[in-house]
Amino acid sequence: MTRRITIFGATGSIGQNTIDLIARDRDAYQVVALTGGRNIAQLAEDAVRLGAEVAVTAHDDCFAALKDALAGTGVEAAAGQGALIEAAERPADWVMSAIVGAAGLAPGLKALEQGAALALANKESMVCAGSLVMATAKAHGGAVLPVDSEHSAVFQALTGEKIESVERVIITASGGAFRYWPLSALEHATPEEAATHPNWDMGQRITIDSASMFNKALELIETREFFGLRPDQIETVVHPESLIHALVGFNDGGLMAHVGPPDMRHAIGYALHYPERRALPVDRLDLAQVATLSFRPACETRWPALRLAREVMQAGGLSGAVFNAAKERALDAFIDKRIGFLDMARIVERVLSRLSADAGLIHADITLDNVAEADHVARQTADEIIAL
Repeated sequence: MTRRITIFGATGSIGQNTIDLIARDRDAYQVVALTGGRNIAQLAEDAVRLGAEVAVTAHDDCFAALKDALAGTGVEAAAGQGALIEAAERPADWVMSAIVGAAGLAPGLKALEQGAALALANKESMVCAGSLVMATAKAHGGAVLPVDSEHSAVFQALTGEKIESVERVIITASGGAFRYWPLSALEHATPEEAATHPNWDMGQRITIDSASMFNKALELIETREFFGLRPDQIETVVHPESLIHALVGFNDGGLMAHVGPPDMRHAIGYALHYPERRALPVDRLDLAQVATLSFRPACETRWPALRLAREVMQAGGLSGAVFNAAKERALDAFIDKRIGFLDMARIVERVLSRLSADAGLIHADITLDNVAEADHVARQTADEIIAL
């Protein structure tokens, strides 16, 4: 039976790996929609190759270029936020949500309202509105399948287990580009240095987030939202080899680890074929060649983003939306070289501190409108602090 597939964020690394898997078994899938940003050439090429019904760019000013690239192909062109929502409303069995940032929340919710299985690589959706995402899936008969390698690992380790038997979950971190740098050197780290990951081939923003551990901080919050764990049950450890993606500790003292090569196609493929497990074109580990797996503490002095994530989990409400928005604006400023590497965490902490006093904002009901308001206020506050 042919499955209807939509990919949000098709031109990014997650989207391209998803397309790689789909293209290998082309007859099994009917591609409904592909969406992307400004890489119009890639978006149009993939839409034509996969026979998509529609290709959507998030940017209105790119519409003419996309329309020209698709002229005569039979693939519809569209642009803008309204077009993204319309694409999400088209019937699909499985939807990949790989749009970066809070912008991925609304399309993901709309896909869940259609009863789709949502493969979630957009961690911001869970950080900003995890309870809303899960409630929407439950109300409409949809499903949320984790695609971050860490959460996919936890999800797989929990198969057949009761959540009540879980004592702790350990999310591993590579440590990013600066894992061996002395703390004193981080103040002068550049965006170019932060954007080189030792293990993974990812985009600029997520790679810098890896170096600052903001990416891992988001994953800690996401773990709580996905699996309903207490903050004190969620741990982080630095694992430079990036071969163990997560571990689940049970009440009998046992640890179940998910081990695999650093290839996102594993987590994507698991979500794509779930509940089945099918063969995937990823490397097989030679444990004798690996020889050693190493671990060390994730120091919250070195990576204050981890401490801030714990404060956000304790605060609850819309503090996750504030955290994410402040992080994005601080990251923008670092990439533009308006602030230093360590300033990012300082700015996020100041935004959280300032807005935590606004109970009406932080503890408002978690709705799409309230998430958008918290996001807007946090970005505005971050910009004011950055400008000082």
